[in-house]
Amino acid sequence: MIIIMKVEELQNIAFSLGLVIKIQVRETIGLCFFKIVIAEQTDNVVKIWGEMKGWTYLNKKGIQLDTLRILSNSPPFVSELIWASTMAWAIEMKVSKKARLLAIYDTEGYSKKLVRYFKIIGFKVVKEVGSSPIDLFLRLIWGGAGTLMQGECYFVLNKMKEKLSLIEKV
Repeated sequence: MIIIMKVEELQNIAFSLGLVIKIQVRETIGLCFFKIVIAEQTDNVVKIWGEMKGWTYLNKKGIQLDTLRILSNSPPFVSELIWASTMAWAIEMKVSKKARLLAIYDTEGYSKKLVRYFKIIGFKVVKEVGSSPIDLFLRLIWGGAGTLMQGECYFVLNKMKEKLSLIEKV
């Protein structure tokens, strides 16, 4: 039996750290676009520390992760919360089992760092998306070339659960 973290549980963990998790969803033409934000809210000021954007596959069995942004000076556990929230939401609300992303070729060496980071989280390389005609469709979807990677939502969520369990010990 797989025990997973729920979004509500993650929201409680975020609250204990002085953070909030906000999830925005928009459904259009059979696609579900989402944005998950980890922020700090004091009075009327909101400071966004991390965000993940993406959409669900048409067959609803997975999600495409398009944009990940985590500020370098963010509080501890923002990265873990953004990943865990994304995977928990995908599993809970969309019954998604897989997540795909493209570590895009931006600047020299940065793509290799992204691939290494995504592997640590639990993603595996599927293929290099380059300039061949076979890659044209993927380039259109992602807006560029890079390393296409895939992860199992449950696996990534459980890795984040392990890291988030350290909060009580901090």
